[in-house]
Amino acid sequence: MAAYAQFAKMNGLGNEIIVADMRGRADRITADAAIALDRDPATKFDQIMAIHSARTGGTEAYIEIINSDGSQAQACGNGMRCVVQALSSETGKREFTFETIAGILTAQEHPDGQISVDMGTPRFDWQDIPLAEPFHDTRRIELQIGPIDAPVLHSPSVANMGNPHAIFWVDQDVWTYDLERFGPLLENHPIFPERANISIAQVTSRNAITLRTWERGAGLTKACGSAACAAGVSAARTGRTERVVTVTVPGGPLLIEWLENDHVIMTGPAEWEFSGSLNPATGAWHRDEAKSSQGAA
Repeated sequence: MAAYAQFAKMNGLGNEIIVADMRGRADRITADAAIALDRDPATKFDQIMAIHSARTGGTEAYIEIINSDGSQAQACGNGMRCVVQALSSETGKREFTFETIAGILTAQEHPDGQISVDMGTPRFDWQDIPLAEPFHDTRRIELQIGPIDAPVLHSPSVANMGNPHAIFWVDQDVWTYDLERFGPLLENHPIFPERANISIAQVTSRNAITLRTWERGAGLTKACGSAACAAGVSAARTGRTERVVTVTVPGGPLLIEWLENDHVIMTGPAEWEFSGSLNPATGAWHRDEAKSSQGAA
């Protein structure tokens, strides 16, 4: 087996993604390799989308999702769009079915280059998110940051869109909140036994939301597809918006559609940056164009 695996450095609205081709291999990208890749400015990423050979009939591949701290993620909508673009360029196909740890996902590339991913169905029961204690109405739970009599953030909606999400609704510009300070505290709050993605959301119309996200295992991100989906369904569920919304994240807009069959469709772009080869065990890599080693093991 060759030591190195091909990869593409990509992004989905600024959500930094590494798509690694692990098909036909028995090994996996290690946590140490992920951490090493994230430390290198050229390959710094939010998620690695590792494409493994299909494990289930009717699917093109099994996708393992790895955060920049080496932990596993259950879902990454922006990363899935990057996978679709990479495989569409390779095969000419436009429609795909993938397996992830969170279940089966379908996706398609449109003629205009936009990519839609069926992110599955949201879960709202407290034990499915999961939360550490029962909340019978997860549209609004008791959680706050700041003084008891004047909290900075409070009463988030919570949902599972493959990953656990907490969405704090605010009336001011989302950039006025110190998410870099509050994000780690809330991500690791005891109420979230599996940690959580933390978002600040401002509803600007019945069909528009502005969103910033602290991503579990990755930190501040320019875009988080599953968070955009969680915000979209939670906004509709709480009566703030309709079921079709444009969610604007720091990297740009995503179209989120909560269909009548309960599935959530996310549509947006993907962008290729460069390709190379990486060592799944160590994170050593080299860029294809330069043909010179970097991050030597």
